[in-house]
Amino acid sequence: MSGRVARALCTAALAAAVAASPAVAEPSGPEPAPAPGPAPRSVAGLLKQLQTLYRNAEEAGELYNGTEEELRKRTAEVRKLRGEVTEARAALESGRRDAGRLARDQYQGRTDFSLYLRLLLADDPARALEQSHVIERAQAGRSAVVDRLTGAERHAEVLAAKSRAAQDRQRELAALRKKQHDTVRSRLKAVEVMLASLSAEQLAALSALEEKNIGEAQDALTASGALSSVRRPSEEGGKAVAYAVEQLGKPYVWGAEGPETYDCSGLTSQAWSAAGRDIPRTSQEQWRRLPKVPLGSLRPGDLVVYFPKATHVALYIGDGLVIQAPRPGATVKVSPLASNPLLGAVRPDPGSEPLAAYTLPELPEDATSGPDTGYDAPDT
Repeated sequence: MSGRVARALCTAALAAAVAASPAVAEPSGPEPAPAPGPAPRSVAGLLKQLQTLYRNAEEAGELYNGTEEELRKRTAEVRKLRGEVTEARAALESGRRDAGRLARDQYQGRTDFSLYLRLLLADDPARALEQSHVIERAQAGRSAVVDRLTGAERHAEVLAAKSRAAQDRQRELAALRKKQHDTVRSRLKAVEVMLASLSAEQLAALSALEEKNIGEAQDALTASGALSSVRRPSEEGGKAVAYAVEQLGKPYVWGAEGPETYDCSGLTSQAWSAAGRDIPRTSQEQWRRLPKVPLGSLRPGDLVVYFPKATHVALYIGDGLVIQAPRPGATVKVSPLASNPLLGAVRPDPGSEPLAAYTLPELPEDATSGPDTGYDAPDT
């Protein structure tokens, strides 16, 4: 295996190890690396096997990303609930002090009932009636103290229960993230093992066959007329495209959201965040939650989703091209729309009007041919 392959895979694993906290280990331990099995003799068989390994690794990575995002939200929720519990306990303590004062007043004969008796037994009953508002005010104050104490107790109990539940879920997610982190590393290891087993001639043949297959798929898509329309992006879509263009050449690292490295959905989510619109973090959630659009209606800024499980995503820039973070060992690059098996497309800003005029930002000369150590020959 080439030194570049090893460095790329080790960089991905190291970045993942830094990103994942030392969560509680699963009793069952990390998932063992899938055995690549005996390499098929045909180049087509080898390509299918290698692409399957890459897809499995990316699928595991997107599951990890989803857990990481949920854990991030749950951690923020726990922090917020802790603050609210502290405030509720302070209010409860204040209510208890007020209730204590009422109890002392009653013990010392200063309750509103004793006041009522004193007024009724006064030498001047008429004056007692005139001062009835004193009794009512005292009674209202006592009732308010009791109600406030009861409400504070109930509120503190509810918040404490929510906080405990959120912390339990936080611990579950941390353990799940650890397990998924280990799964990704094991699947990347399977890719590394297979690449190490191939000769320079086999790797070159794989690269050539993949390029041929993509070209044929792109030609078929173009011939179908699905990409015949020329559409302009919205203002936000144009900003998302501009952001993605600026990331060309940066390395793919699973779980990364920039600014120096990206995985596929990290790139698309950050591009739209830079455009001022937050979208889901993972390719699966982008596919599930964003409005679908037909391929024939694609405009720059739309997201193109790949594979039956929506495990890869790219950003459409027009003219049948996408910008994507392809896989470990590769860099962010411009690729044909049909560079992977298509699932469909989604639009983050369906209600936005297209720009009156639009010009795609200038692309670097090597935008479509960035380095990809996934098919490099071993060093000699």
